[in-house]
Amino acid sequence: MTKTAQTVEEYLLYLEEKGFHLAEDARGFILFGQQYTRAADEMVIFTIEWTLKVQKEFDGSFFVSLLENLTSNRISNQKQAIQYLKSSGMI
Repeated sequence: MTKTAQTVEEYLLYLEEKGFHLAEDARGFILFGQQYTRAADEMVIFTIEWTLKVQKEFDGSFFVSLLENLTSNRISNQKQAIQYLKSSGMI
């Protein structure tokens, strides 16, 4: 991740500082996804990063789907998530 030990809100502020502004509906997808999956901030931030890398913009349905896949496979940290993405052929 780009920064250590931060909340999702802090990460979104960090993105804005870097010039990447998410629309209000994107923030809604992020909040919904985190509440729906009960994912930790670390996994939500990782999923935001990968959504932006893969889609080149924020895609709410991709984000929720990826976050749901990660949490349903009991992936709880970045290392496990990268291994999962490799085994899934995403990277």
